[in-house]
Amino acid sequence: MWPKFGVVTLKGLTCLRVVLGKVSKRWKDTADTVIIGGGCVGVSVAYHLAKGGVKDVVLLEKSELTAGSTWHAVPSFYLQAVGFHQPGSVRIASTPARVDEMKYQMTRTHWHVTEQYFIGPEKVHELFPLLNLDKVLAGLYTPGDGHIDPYSLTMAMAAGARMYGAQIYNPAPVTALTPTADGNWDVQTPHGTIRANRIVNATGFWAREVGKMIGFEHPTIPVHHQYVVTATVPEVKALKTELPVIRDLEGSYYLRQERDGLLFGPYEKMEKMVLQDSWVRDGVPPGFGKELFESDLDRIMEHVEMAMDMVPVLKEADIINIVSGPITYTPDLLPMVGPHQGVRNYWTAIGFGYGVIHAGGIGKFLSDWIRTGEPPYDLIECDPNRYSKWADVPFMCAKARESYGFNNVVGYPKEERFAGRPTYRTSGVYELLKDKASMGFHAGWEQPHWFYKPGDDIGYKPSFRRTNWFGPVGRECKLVMEKVGVIDLTPFAKFIVKGTDSHKLLDRLFANTMPKVGLTNISHMLTPTGRVFAEVTITQVAPGEFLLITGSGSEGHDLRWIEAEAADGGYDVDISNVTDDIGVLGIAGPNSRKVLQKLTDEDLSDGGFKFLHCKSIQLAGIPVRAIRISYTGELGWELYIEQKNMAAVYKAMMEAGKDEGIDNFGTYAMSSLRLEKGFRGWGAEMNCDTNPLEAGLDYFIKLNKPADFIGKAALQEIKVKGLKRKLSYITLATDDIDPEGNETIWHNGKVVGNTTSGAYSYSSQQSLAFAYLPLELCSVGQKVEVELLGRKYPAMVIQEPLVLTEPTRTRLQKKAKGKP
Repeated sequence: MWPKFGVVTLKGLTCLRVVLGKVSKRWKDTADTVIIGGGCVGVSVAYHLAKGGVKDVVLLEKSELTAGSTWHAVPSFYLQAVGFHQPGSVRIASTPARVDEMKYQMTRTHWHVTEQYFIGPEKVHELFPLLNLDKVLAGLYTPGDGHIDPYSLTMAMAAGARMYGAQIYNPAPVTALTPTADGNWDVQTPHGTIRANRIVNATGFWAREVGKMIGFEHPTIPVHHQYVVTATVPEVKALKTELPVIRDLEGSYYLRQERDGLLFGPYEKMEKMVLQDSWVRDGVPPGFGKELFESDLDRIMEHVEMAMDMVPVLKEADIINIVSGPITYTPDLLPMVGPHQGVRNYWTAIGFGYGVIHAGGIGKFLSDWIRTGEPPYDLIECDPNRYSKWADVPFMCAKARESYGFNNVVGYPKEERFAGRPTYRTSGVYELLKDKASMGFHAGWEQPHWFYKPGDDIGYKPSFRRTNWFGPVGRECKLVMEKVGVIDLTPFAKFIVKGTDSHKLLDRLFANTMPKVGLTNISHMLTPTGRVFAEVTITQVAPGEFLLITGSGSEGHDLRWIEAEAADGGYDVDISNVTDDIGVLGIAGPNSRKVLQKLTDEDLSDGGFKFLHCKSIQLAGIPVRAIRISYTGELGWELYIEQKNMAAVYKAMMEAGKDEGIDNFGTYAMSSLRLEKGFRGWGAEMNCDTNPLEAGLDYFIKLNKPADFIGKAALQEIKVKGLKRKLSYITLATDDIDPEGNETIWHNGKVVGNTTSGAYSYSSQQSLAFAYLPLELCSVGQKVEVELLGRKYPAMVIQEPLVLTEPTRTRLQKKAKGKP
């Protein structure tokens, strides 16, 4: 315990009451962009837009700048010139798993350049001499980190925004938002209405209130976060240099020097931390601004005791202040940044648990996107459209509690968190499979990662090395390669695009030609600068009617892009999202045809049902849309079924396949098999940081097609200039660890590239990965090294694919026999 504490409790303290009066400057009736919210994030967006040359930028603040979470934020780690203290930061590892986590992070830091160092206990003590080193095994040192006063930061950016021509009005609460027919917005305030080309919601813990004005239930919730400030500590005052910020991850707190004292902020366990869920039910109190919640020292005493053990001088320190204020959480702790699906020209910059940290980068990111029409780099993990109605209030509260309580837990590869699950998004076979498999969470859906058998070590047991799923996944790969397996692919996002201009719209959106009726192809949407925005499987199921299939994590991301182009271009089309209505089963393996043929009169032979063809068939008397395609690269079909009929089709296949050795397989096996076949994955080998030519997608890019698809001119220019890097295919000589993606690649002691995805190849009994390398290192036989958990493993570029796909094998067999 602190033996001498003088706790200052701020209970319901009202620090601000704004009487709405006239704004002090001339009111604008029109604007290019209206930003709602005057915290550090909103002001940063205004600053970067105005600095970037956007005219008529307006920011509206309901009371005064910084009146929300910004004003009580801990002076935070932030790279900014205004009053910035830069003592660095050290994350402390006191368990072997935490050491592995730091090494895991460093394998990514080396290619994605950040000045960061993995250091030993001696260096940790040199940087922070007040530590008790008994439990310190290592540290992660970031010399560029520091802290800044949030108020000063926000006011400095506001001054910069005004200097570049932005208008900031306060007090100016927004009372209503009305979309216009041409995609603009009428932003209503007590002072008048502003007609805006776009609006940006940057309102912190008022984000839900603003979202509700246009029918959105943004999944954000305020969390009570406490931090403690001490009086002068003699040992701190005696120091000649400022202490770095430390994060004791096992103790779940951060601690730093505050003048001659210390500032300590814990992240409480999920059973103790407090959500302000009344704000979700009833809304934020209308006058809430610079208020605080009642502090509760008892709630954080477990963390206090751990901090005093790690930093013994805390035991004699007097508390002079305890701050407990609202910070906003989303279910996964990441913010929601970008344009929102479902309406035109509505952008969000909300859900920041650490707005002061993120403000500068997010302001620049959104400014660049707004000005150029595409994101400057891939940040899909922060896409606001990753959530939809399945992220309801019970789910949101459960996840926010879990995320806050798990703030400093070890972050493993293939991480799963289980609070709030399942949502209503369960497939028609979920009840049949849930007790047989380790489930993963994908855009609200439960999907099997791998299946249990008697004798298996079951359950979710994460590790940085091979763990309990390694053997079972190999068993499932063998099943698909030699017999027949069934996989639940329901989380795929599914859209129907039809209407007079459907072909014209899709020809504009996609770089491939559109398939004829009954055919399927793989197509890519590109950004104006020629980068890969999405990969979509397209089938023309009837004249002018197209079924589009994309990844689960890309549902809202891709749908928004399609809808925006349709609206901006005035296309006569109907676009519907049928993801929840249609279940998907994949069946793959050499015996898959035999199984299906028992259930249908349709001719499933190579001649009767060709690769990349689609047919509506009856399967066990149930209507099914079947596409001959398989993401494992083996003989297979995808079966699109009404959710209510999915279990019946599954049971019929499992019964029909008994003699063929049928069984289940999951997404881990599919990932290994797709890598062996050289299949690229969106979000890994291709995304908004890559162009399709360097990703090896030339076959799918039709530069000679008549339509002027988005990105065509840019790609033609890229082709003329030539590439600087290329996606390569490498094998690794490893031990008990396999690549995941984003690892650093070395050659002759220098960083030369990065992996994009990796897995163990059960067919060849070795690790396998895709990697971006400079052209001079892409030749087959080239030797490089891949860094995994702090060790460099030998690797070599090989010819892709490692295993030929079934259609290719069949074609070569026929050619060898002289058949057409």
